[in-house]
Amino acid sequence: MNEKFFELKKEKQDRMINGALKIFALQGYRHASTDDIVREASVSKGLLFHYFESKQGLYEFVCDYSARFLLLELAPVLRGTERDLFEVLRQVAFARMQVMRGYPYLCLFLDRAMKEEPGQGIPDGERRREELLARCREVGERLDSPALPAGVDRAKLCRMLEFTAGELTARHLRAGDFQPQRLYQETVEYLNMVRRLTER
Repeated sequence: MNEKFFELKKEKQDRMINGALKIFALQGYRHASTDDIVREASVSKGLLFHYFESKQGLYEFVCDYSARFLLLELAPVLRGTERDLFEVLRQVAFARMQVMRGYPYLCLFLDRAMKEEPGQGIPDGERRREELLARCREVGERLDSPALPAGVDRAKLCRMLEFTAGELTARHLRAGDFQPQRLYQETVEYLNMVRRLTER
C-alpha cells in the first residue's frame, strides 16, 4: 500500500474504503470486482491501483483497517469490568453502531472476512482477525453465566444473538435508508427480549 493514501482528503479516503468494504462484504473476496469498487467509490481504477497496487492489496488494507478501527471502538468494553452477558452485548452493539456511522459496511465486511477460508486466492489477513477474535474471547471468558433455563446452552445462545445481530445489520443495510441508531435500538430490543426469556 502506498502511504500517500493517508495524504488524501479524508472524504476521498473514506469513499475508497467504504466502496471496498461494501463490495467485499456483499460479494466476498473471490467475486468482488475492482470495477464495482471504483464505481461505488467514484474514483478511477488507476487511482485505486496507484494506492493499493492490486485487489489483494486493497483487501488486506481494509481488513487491517477495519479490525483496528473496531478494536478502538471496542476498547472501553475490552478494558471494562462488566460481567453481565447482556450488558456486554449491549455495549458491543453500541460500539458497532458508532463504527457504522462512518463505515456502514465495516461490521458486515469483518463478519464475512472472519468466515472466508484462507488460501485459494484469499489474502491472509489472519494477524488482525486473530487479534480481534482473541480480544473478544477474553471478554467472553470474564462474563458471568446468567442462570439459564434447563436445556439452554450458553454458547449456542451467544451464537444465536450473534447471528441475529448480523442478520439485522444486513436487513437494515438492504433497506436503503441506513440509520445506525435504529439498528442499535432494534438490536437492544432483541437483547432485552432474550434476557426476559432467560430470567423466567
